[in-house]
Amino acid sequence: MNSFLPTEQRLAITCRLYPAFPREPAVLVRLIKHIYKRVHDDANAMLKPWGINHPEYNILMMMYGTEGFTLNPSQLADAAGEKSANITRLTNELCDKALIERTADAEDRRKVTLTLTAKGVALIEKFLPDVCALLEQETASLQSREMVQLERLLKKFLTQLDNQTDQG
Repeated sequence: MNSFLPTEQRLAITCRLYPAFPREPAVLVRLIKHIYKRVHDDANAMLKPWGINHPEYNILMMMYGTEGFTLNPSQLADAAGEKSANITRLTNELCDKALIERTADAEDRRKVTLTLTAKGVALIEKFLPDVCALLEQETASLQSREMVQLERLLKKFLTQLDNQTDQG
């Protein structure tokens, strides 16, 4: 059974009860939410043997994809799409696991730098084959051109959301 079918049925009822309800935008937003939850759950299951969860993985990968493996907390929050309070909690957990280290700026001790440790880099490089396999599995039904088109459309959608935030 299509896991999205109950949502579509609820949307049909909503549209019948409130004809002005915008079905297509609601479907898109709900599909994104369902996809996010599934991707998040699948990633958590895959990452569990490595001793990390999906939000920690995102933090590690944002740092791994940065020259020098170093970011400050606000850069990391922006890159990972996390609130600053959540970044503090996540980076504390990753520091406790010795996967990243926190250092104070020599000139201004209020400024903090976060850097992947050698242990963090080694862990990432161990789980990356599993991550690659999961990503390939999750997108297996899409052709390359469809992935390019979906990427373009999602970026367009994100730009619209960013524009709304900038205006509001």
